[in-house]
Amino acid sequence: MAGQVEHMGILARIIRFLFWVFVLSWSIWLLKRLFGSQSHEEGSTESKETMPGAPSNKRLVRDPLCGMHVAEELAIPVQSGNELIHFCSQECRDRYLRETQKMAANG
Repeated sequence: MAGQVEHMGILARIIRFLFWVFVLSWSIWLLKRLFGSQSHEEGSTESKETMPGAPSNKRLVRDPLCGMHVAEELAIPVQSGNELIHFCSQECRDRYLRETQKMAANG
């Protein structure tokens, strides 16, 4: 009987230890989240300054030739009449211009 009581005492200690590990890890996670969000807001302007090539505008445009979506800032624009068309590459742009010139020449 004494061995069984001692076994329950060990089990209770293990459960208590796991409970406190859980509470401690949850508290650390909560503190990181609270202070991390504040430092992320402060550092957001710094991250834009350190990455000059990163697009700040998240608008995507579609290449009319191949159908690929590209960030508007990275796309190659061409004015066609009163419409601005964006291309994913110079090859797509050149091919599009050749094809439209052929269509215009054929009337």
